[in-house]
Amino acid sequence: MTMNELGFYALAGAPKTPKDLIEEVELAEHIGIGNCFLSERFNIKEASTLSGAVGAVSKKIGIATAATNHNTRHPIVTGSYASTMHFLTEGRFALGLGRGIDLLFKAMGLPKITTQQLEEFARIMRRLHHGETITEYKSSLGEWPFLRLDPDFDEYIPLILTAFGPNSLALGGRAFDAVVLHTFFTEETTARCVKSVKTAAAESGRDPADVRVWSCLAVVGDHLSLELQLKKTVGRMATYLQAYGDLMVRTNQWNPKYLSRFRDSEIIKNFQGAIDQKASFQELENINELIPNNWLSNAALGTPKECVRVINRQFELGCDGVILHGVSPQELLPIVEEYKIHRDAERFSHLPNNPGLPPSMFDTQIS
Repeated sequence: MTMNELGFYALAGAPKTPKDLIEEVELAEHIGIGNCFLSERFNIKEASTLSGAVGAVSKKIGIATAATNHNTRHPIVTGSYASTMHFLTEGRFALGLGRGIDLLFKAMGLPKITTQQLEEFARIMRRLHHGETITEYKSSLGEWPFLRLDPDFDEYIPLILTAFGPNSLALGGRAFDAVVLHTFFTEETTARCVKSVKTAAAESGRDPADVRVWSCLAVVGDHLSLELQLKKTVGRMATYLQAYGDLMVRTNQWNPKYLSRFRDSEIIKNFQGAIDQKASFQELENINELIPNNWLSNAALGTPKECVRVINRQFELGCDGVILHGVSPQELLPIVEEYKIHRDAERFSHLPNNPGLPPSMFDTQIS
């Protein structure tokens, strides 16, 4: 059984070595998880290296970056990365892009990413993968005299967008093949985001069913240790609030006074680094007191049966797929086995083994 409606993030959290990815992918394929998503952190989680490793050790799992940023590589480098993965995996790869974190880009001396730039970059990737040559290019993306991969290319390599705000969601619907939502979205937020993507797709003349929306659902079963549960809920939420708390609160329509209380606390003001990577068990317990329970409860928590109920709820809200976020395939074992018991295979039989490929293009990944 291969469940192309499910995915997982490789190397969740703060891995000690990227070699862990190999066993994760092999186990994920064995238990039927259909897709492997790769986040990027600039330490030991560089996306193109990890993608190649997944492609080399897998046979059927779909692979996507979710996400990398277009401003960290030359477009020819990004384009050739995508085409290399496309041919290596015989059509199982999707290039996932995102807006990134402004504070990080400022520290790196890189410009902020705009919605317009993302749309234009997607257009460039489409053209290059179809064998076009672009000369004397000039826009806010940059200036390049000559852009070309291979004039013999005529490939459809899916593009995924990780989206948060209304402008990004609309962009995903009109110009990308799939959209990955954010973790800890409320049910109302999830349904609203799905509607935004599908409406934008329809308004641009596309079939909304061909633009897949992935829920990014934190899955933290009670079979895990309390320390791990805190790290994967409190630690992860706190890290998001560190990086883009205002956007999280605004999107979920939460009370901003709790974000202010979080930021004003001594432990947060003095904390060095990402909380989900660096915080001790005691620190996580203290930080837990700063975050409302109804913020953390937007996740699959509890027994395997309770977790599966929340996973299936994402499909009821309109999502086409669910990324089981923040846990390894090994940690997902009892939940995946419970999910299989209740799975309606016919409901998902139209989905290809590429997390971004439009269902109408099933079986046409490689030209």
